[in-house]
Amino acid sequence: MAKLTYLGHSAFLLELDGKRIVIDPFITGNPKAPVKVDDLKDIDLVVLTHGHGDHLGDAIQILKNNPKAKVVAIFELANYVAEQIGDPGRAIGGNMGGPMLVDGLKIALVPATHSSPYGAPTGVVIMGEEGRVYHAGDTGITMDMKLVGEIYKPHIALLPIGGHFTMDPVEAAKAVELIQPKVAIPMHWGTFPVLYGKPEEFKELVEKKCLPTEVVILQPGETYEFSFK
Repeated sequence: MAKLTYLGHSAFLLELDGKRIVIDPFITGNPKAPVKVDDLKDIDLVVLTHGHGDHLGDAIQILKNNPKAKVVAIFELANYVAEQIGDPGRAIGGNMGGPMLVDGLKIALVPATHSSPYGAPTGVVIMGEEGRVYHAGDTGITMDMKLVGEIYKPHIALLPIGGHFTMDPVEAAKAVELIQPKVAIPMHWGTFPVLYGKPEEFKELVEKKCLPTEVVILQPGETYEFSFK
C-alpha cells in the first residue's frame, strides 16, 4: 500500500513502490509543518519542482542527513543542489520531455507557469507500480494540464489552490476537469495570509462539475493510503 503524507504548504512524503520520496520539503519556516527536518529519515529521493525557498526548502539538509538520497529536479536546480552538498553523483537533473528512469520509477518533469531562480519551474509526475502521482508545483492554469492527463494519466493530482502566486480554487477546479485524475488533493493553501483559497471551496467547485474525481482534503500530518495496481 502506497502512502502520501501532507507536510503542509506544498510538501509531501510519498511512499511508493518501497521508496520514500519527499517533494518540495519546506519544513523550516513553514508554520503548518507537522514534522522537523530531522524526522525525515531513510529518504531515497528528494524531488523539487522549482527553486523558490518555500519549495527548495530543506532539501539540502535532508540530503546531508540522508547520504544515500538523490535529488531529482530540472537540470540547473539539480546542479545547484549538488554543489551545495558537494556530491554531483547524487543529482539527477532532467528537463521537460520524456520521463527519467530513477530507481525503478518513472519521473516526468512537466510545464508549470511560474518563475524560478534556477532553471524553469516544473510540475512532476512520479510513476510506479502502485500508482501515478502528479505534483503540479506552483502554477497557474494551463492547457498543458490536459496533455499531462492524457499522456501520463495520473491517479492523484496535487494542485495548488491558494491564489496570488498560483491557481485559486476556481482555476484548480478547471485543472481537475483537464487532468481527470481519480483523486485531487489541494495544496499551497493556508500557510500565509496572502493565500486566500480554501480547500472546501475547491471541493465544492469540483463536485459541481460532476467529474469522476474524489477531492481529498488533507490537513498537515494526515496520510492518504492508496494502491492503483
